[in-house]
Amino acid sequence: MLTKIREKTQGTFAWVILILICVPFALWGLQNYTEGGQESAVIIVGDKEFVQRDVNQAYAQFKQQYAEMQVPEQLLKTQAVEKLIRDELLLQHVTAEKLTVSDETVRQFIASLQYFQRDGKFDKKQYETMLGAQGMSPAQFVNRIRKALLMEQYQKAITDTSFVSAQDIERFFKIQNQTRDIEYVTLKLKPVTTEPSGEEINAYYQQQADSYQTTEQVSVTYVELSLTKLMDDIQPTEEQMQAYYDDNPGLYSDKERRKISHILFAKTKETTEEQALAKAQAAKLRLQRESFADLAAELSDDTVTAKTGGDLGLFEVGVMEPDFEKAAARLTLDEVSEPVKSTFGYHLITVTELVPATTQTLAKVKAEVSEAVQRVEAETTFYELGEILTEVSFENSDNLQVVADELGLEIQQADFFNRDAGAGIAQQQAVRNIAFSEAVLQGNNSEPVEIGDDRLLVLRLQEHQPAETRPLAEVRDTIIAAIQVQQAKLQAEQQADSLKQQLLSGTSFVTAAQALDLKVEKITGLERDSKDLSRQLNQAVFKAAKPVPGQSTVVVVATPAGDQAVINVLAVTDGVETAADAEKAKLAVANIARALGQSDYAAVVDGMRASTRVSIRE
Repeated sequence: MLTKIREKTQGTFAWVILILICVPFALWGLQNYTEGGQESAVIIVGDKEFVQRDVNQAYAQFKQQYAEMQVPEQLLKTQAVEKLIRDELLLQHVTAEKLTVSDETVRQFIASLQYFQRDGKFDKKQYETMLGAQGMSPAQFVNRIRKALLMEQYQKAITDTSFVSAQDIERFFKIQNQTRDIEYVTLKLKPVTTEPSGEEINAYYQQQADSYQTTEQVSVTYVELSLTKLMDDIQPTEEQMQAYYDDNPGLYSDKERRKISHILFAKTKETTEEQALAKAQAAKLRLQRESFADLAAELSDDTVTAKTGGDLGLFEVGVMEPDFEKAAARLTLDEVSEPVKSTFGYHLITVTELVPATTQTLAKVKAEVSEAVQRVEAETTFYELGEILTEVSFENSDNLQVVADELGLEIQQADFFNRDAGAGIAQQQAVRNIAFSEAVLQGNNSEPVEIGDDRLLVLRLQEHQPAETRPLAEVRDTIIAAIQVQQAKLQAEQQADSLKQQLLSGTSFVTAAQALDLKVEKITGLERDSKDLSRQLNQAVFKAAKPVPGQSTVVVVATPAGDQAVINVLAVTDGVETAADAEKAKLAVANIARALGQSDYAAVVDGMRASTRVSIRE
């Protein structure tokens, strides 16, 4: 679990930036963190103080990254605090070092964010509208982006400069391609039919009570803000549709399709410019009675395109020289140009395919334009109402009626669901997570929950059915079966342990196994990815210590079915890199370098922390 969290939070700081904007609602309520009376600091990093609301905001943003994972809430809170501290340490360090990021870099990054784009291009109006809805000026936002990019730049300067030596790769393949010789036996479970006593059944029931609980469930009421419903309420005017159509001509037109071929008469050491021109003029006369493709195959000095009749594919402006492009653009279908001069020599050019540019009339695309206008208008309203939804549901956390009345929304109901599954809105993991959050179970409205990019929900607990232990009589048969399996496993474990002790004391494997009527299996040259053993047994073999002279290396492994495998490691052979490992070597270099880089970066931040005052109030 901790590994997955570290994987999601290490690396780039770009996701920190995206949290601020990729989910439009992540910026909602920022004024709550800048208004109100003075609060006591709960975290101090150097001269920077964080109050409880700062920590709450950091946690809310952090846990969005794990909406689809079953991560314990307390673990997320701990990791969120740790990230808040380490980010602040880094920010203070890069600021003290007077590191900078250029205005152009910041501008390009903001312009590249799709959340501020319309039809693939940066839209200043949308940018200002989204920031304005949060009470944030462009200057404030740019400052945040600048800081995040600066932190990312510093981190990459460490993580991206790690390197891997030849000795590192040699050690990697020494382990990766290692083989082992083993012998082993498998002790199968022998069914136990003796029924346990009443005291044993009752004791097992008491010890395993948590295993016999009903599933915790909740039902909720909720209000939903839907972009689609907002669009349905908007009726675009003719003027709005005409304006959108005029502003977005590229959406409703197809560019001209022009495919060209050429014959090149190159200027070389042997061929002067005048001779090349003469060849082109002579070829132009031959085209009156011969095909362009045949002549290109015979005469063109462009040996690559000559094989395909001189075909250059679709004509693209900016690829060829200006004079060549001008001549190609003026030609009609099948027309052949006069000789066109370029730095390579002279060309004869023809158009082999020509589809003129077309533009669909507004009447043809009216439905599409109408929907686009509806979406544009609805998105602005959606963001504005989303902010109101967040504020009103928070300020009136003991009911949903106020926010429903304020926004004209219907209070809906979702039937019982558990933490792992549900119907309707409860099919969403994010909905289930927040429905079982501490705040909602205590009777408060939830934070806004996003479903896709066009739905926003606020939940409220209707009924909570805690998990309860089922009566003993109801689970008695299940417990009897569980005790019998437990006893069978214990017998197998005791036999396996006895066998292991015999091997360690010097008894041969064959002799010890025959006493139990077991057959010893042997594998020579077992590889890490071998299919001769199950993955679980294979891993145990390669985790075992190397055998030393006069002493066996014996491991006992329980299979998922409860069987016991007793394995004796006979020999270990170090691996070497082979010719077939070229791709593995590249991957190994990248992974080892990444690991070393992240380790170096963590050490740098730890050093910052050691020299900076960091205080956390529980």
